[in-house]
Amino acid sequence: MKTKPHIALLVGGTSPERAVSKASGKSVYEALKTLGYKTTVIDPAYGGEQPENIEQFFAEKDFSIISNPNYIKAFNLDIWKDIDLAFIALHGKWGEDGTIQSMLELKEIKYTGSKVLSSALAMDKIKSKILFDHHRVRTPKWISVKNGETNTEYLVDRIKNESGFPVVIKPNDQGSTVGLSICHNENEVGEALALSYKYSDRVLIEEYIPGRELTVAVIDNNPLPVLEIKPKHGIYDYECKYTSGMSEYLVPAPIPEIVFQELQVMAVQAFKGLRCEGYARVDFRLNPENIPYTLEVNTLPGMTSLSLVPKMAKAAGISFEQLVEKIINLSL
Repeated sequence: MKTKPHIALLVGGTSPERAVSKASGKSVYEALKTLGYKTTVIDPAYGGEQPENIEQFFAEKDFSIISNPNYIKAFNLDIWKDIDLAFIALHGKWGEDGTIQSMLELKEIKYTGSKVLSSALAMDKIKSKILFDHHRVRTPKWISVKNGETNTEYLVDRIKNESGFPVVIKPNDQGSTVGLSICHNENEVGEALALSYKYSDRVLIEEYIPGRELTVAVIDNNPLPVLEIKPKHGIYDYECKYTSGMSEYLVPAPIPEIVFQELQVMAVQAFKGLRCEGYARVDFRLNPENIPYTLEVNTLPGMTSLSLVPKMAKAAGISFEQLVEKIINLSL
C-alpha cells in the first residue's frame, strides 16, 4: 500500500438525509485535503455518471436527476481499482444499514465505520432494542408494529397499559428524526403512525422520557466526554440538528460526575452490544431523577460543522483533522 492510502469519499446517496450527507462529506473532504490524502469523491446516487467538478458533489442543486439511481454502476467505476479505503459519509438508508458495506466487502475494499451486521443492527431500531434488553442496557419501554397489521384501538390500549402517554413514534430505519412524532394522547396516534409509515413499513413506539438530551461518542471502545444538547424546540428535531443557532451544545455536560461516568459506561455497553467497530455515537435521555436511558446508536454520525462527534472530540483535545485521521487508521 502507498504511504498514504487513496480514499474514496462516499457522499450523498438517496435517503432523506442526502443533504446532511453532502454537508458531512464536504467537511471530511476538506480535512482529507489538509491531511494530504488523495481523495476521489463518489455519490452512489449518480451511478456511472459522476460529476467532474468536486464542488458539484456538495452543491445544493443535484448534478443530475437521481429518480432511478443505480448504485451498482457507481461501484463498477474503474476508479475503484486504485482505491485503498472508502470513507463513508452517507447517512440513512443504503448508507448506514449495511447495503453499501456489503458492496464494499464484495469488492474487498476496506471502509470506515462498523461492518455489515452491526450497521444493519444499529439502523434497525427494533433489533437494537432487542439487543439493548438482552445486554441489560437501560432503554425506554417500547412496542413495535408493522404496516397493515395495526389495529389502532388495540395499539392505544397497549400503550396505556405498557408505558402510558406521551410516547415517541418513529420509523424503524430512518435517522435525523425523519418521520418522528411525539404523541401526548390517543387522538394523535393515527396521524403519527401514518407519517412513520411513509418512511418504513415497521414502526417503533417508545416511552417518552422527559428531561435532558445527551450523547456520547465512542471511538475504538473508548468514550469521549458527554455532550448535552439544548434544542430550541422541545425535541432535538431535524431543524434543531441542522440549523445554526437552533441548539446549544454543552460539552462536557454539566451533570454529576457519577452520572457522567454512568453514561460513558452505558455508551460503551451499547456500542459493544451491537458489535460496533471504529466509531459511533450513542444517544440518551436523562430523566429528572438523573436516570439515563439509551435511545439508539448511530454508526455513521454526522461530520458537519454542527455535528456532535467533532464537538466531543474537540473537548477531548482532538481536532477535526485528527478525528478523521484516527477514523482512517482504525479502519485500516
